[in-house]
Amino acid sequence: MGLKLKYTFIFSILITLFSGCGLKDYKLFQEGSLDIEKTTVVDKKEYYQEMAFENIIAPNDRVDVTVYIQAGQGSQQMTSILTSRDVNNSNTIQENIGLLVTRKGSVRLPLLGSVNIAGLTQDEASNYLIKEYKKFIRNPYVIVEIKNQRVIVIGEVKSPGIVPVTNGTMNVIEAIARTGDLTDMASRNNIKVIRGDLRNPKVRTINLTRMDALSVSSLYLKPNDILYVQPRNLKGYNRAFNDINPFWNMLSSILDPLNQRKTLIE
Repeated sequence: MGLKLKYTFIFSILITLFSGCGLKDYKLFQEGSLDIEKTTVVDKKEYYQEMAFENIIAPNDRVDVTVYIQAGQGSQQMTSILTSRDVNNSNTIQENIGLLVTRKGSVRLPLLGSVNIAGLTQDEASNYLIKEYKKFIRNPYVIVEIKNQRVIVIGEVKSPGIVPVTNGTMNVIEAIARTGDLTDMASRNNIKVIRGDLRNPKVRTINLTRMDALSVSSLYLKPNDILYVQPRNLKGYNRAFNDINPFWNMLSSILDPLNQRKTLIE
């Protein structure tokens, strides 16, 4: 066997072995024993709390506030007298829509002036503003919506970026679907959810390759969570191979004439 052919054969065997190491990562929701060490276990109490989670208005949020009044005496029709609603109904995050909640947790509204709504849910803020507007308006109706709810998806997905949370809640599967699905190089058994203060974050590990992982983990995401899909080890092997490929080509070009000369001598 020629020298070049021998090296090519060895490289082919190594690549096949590296590829085989990650084949199980491609299969989702497998049956069998679960590697607990790689999956963050979430107890039932915390899981049900996440199911019932409702976002709280916080400083630097953007909110839509719409105030309605009756169109006329005895009329059942409501007319908007104040709105900061986005008329485009876009599913993308827009940084300048709605009213900005200040660092003190307040927004400034007509008739009311500066009102503090931080720490309230959307329904609680609506009821609070209805009560305040009743001091000036007969039968007001107020709708408050948080507009900048989002999760951040990075890593081995086809379209990483900021994903708006339009339905109040979102799970890992939905976030991945909205970013175009996982890439071929995604590690499906080692997906990270990073939550809270980035100086001291709470990190969860989710394993999508095992069906029994669903019974011990939680796929629910909260606004401002970071979903990081890590690359498989094979990506490192491929990168290493690409790095040494120019050297291999140069070595082959040097050894090829020597190999041909050896063949002629023999």
